[in-house]
Amino acid sequence: MPTWRLAAAAAVAAAIVVIVPVPPGVALAVVDAALVVVALVDWRLAPDPRRLDVVREVPDVVGLGAEVALTWRVANPSDRAVTVRLADGLAPSLGAVRRRATLRVPPRGRAAAATTLQPRRRGRFEPTAVTLRVDGPLRLAARQATVAIPGLIRVYPAFPSRRDAELRGARARLLEAGLRSTAGRGGGTAFDSLRDYTVDDEFRRIDWAATARARRPIVRVYREERNQTVIALVDSGRTMAGVVAGVPRLDHAMDAVLALTTVGTRLGDRVGLVAFADAVRGIVAPGSRGGQLARVTEALYRLEPRLVESDVRAAFAETLTRYRRRALLVVLTELSEHAVAATLLPALPLVGRDHLVVVAAVRDPELDRWAGAVPVDAAAAYRKAAAARALADRRRTVAALRGRGVVVVDEVPGRLAPRLADAYLTAKATGRL
Repeated sequence: MPTWRLAAAAAVAAAIVVIVPVPPGVALAVVDAALVVVALVDWRLAPDPRRLDVVREVPDVVGLGAEVALTWRVANPSDRAVTVRLADGLAPSLGAVRRRATLRVPPRGRAAAATTLQPRRRGRFEPTAVTLRVDGPLRLAARQATVAIPGLIRVYPAFPSRRDAELRGARARLLEAGLRSTAGRGGGTAFDSLRDYTVDDEFRRIDWAATARARRPIVRVYREERNQTVIALVDSGRTMAGVVAGVPRLDHAMDAVLALTTVGTRLGDRVGLVAFADAVRGIVAPGSRGGQLARVTEALYRLEPRLVESDVRAAFAETLTRYRRRALLVVLTELSEHAVAATLLPALPLVGRDHLVVVAAVRDPELDRWAGAVPVDAAAAYRKAAAARALADRRRTVAALRGRGVVVVDEVPGRLAPRLADAYLTAKATGRL
């Protein structure tokens, strides 16, 4: 590979030939031949790029939107210092500040260069090709080769509600331990023991049979039930491909699932996952072990919406086949009137009798803004009418679901995950599980 220095040398030589009092054709041929010979010698003396030891250092797991450092390290096995230029085949959606670097590597030494990644898309990335160009001693010519450096970068979904979920889980555990909090009520559903009545106890907790035997007021002590089952059914069909607040609906649903998993496993419940579209796409068995959040995240990060109609009945059937025990079934989908009427409502009789069903969806705040705006032209008036109709359809859908005994959580971005966690805690505290 010729370098810019060779082009500059050729230009200077051509200028000299013009002013030298010799036939220009002969002089130019001699100069060009000399430059070619020198460039070939320089190329021959350049180390083979394939002999260099190149390592790419980057974390295996990166959160969507998080900044991480990527480092290239180059080792030079030759006895001469070399100048190395590299270009890494990183996917554009990894958001690399730069994909190229120039390093001066000492003899038998090492050098490093770094960049920053800020991924803009979830998924699995496997960068492999790195192109290296090594200059000769005179830097007139260079050797270039593409080497394979296998790598794996897994970009996990964003979890903006992590802190909120952890706080809810911690508060629920305090209430479970018997500490009082003015922020909310705790109450178990599983009988634990009997004790003497105190003025702070509720009358409904009095055990009248034990009171008659002991001839003094006795109350029942309850504890939160553990090892209950929560299954998150994540819709990845066409309606979840829509973008709300710059993020696909599916990603909002993933944030809510991660929050639910965090809170549920902290309280000792078994949380699982079923991802589906026109068919079941992924399953994580319910578990309460410490690594359950990682297992759910691993199943979600490569999930992309498909432009197909979702089959809720098939997802319910698969869930019932695998898990017959009563459970909290959380369906994360879009509350589109036609989609719900065609897919979700007909499938509810499969699970409504034996399981508690929660339907969670993210609502587009733009619709609220458009419906409440004062139109200033015809386009704005049509937009207002369309938004008002869409919101009315959504309210009818929510009413239809609640009429079937379904708990509905319909919130704007940023509030879906905490409201879903609250719905789970309420169902648990009131004994509906």
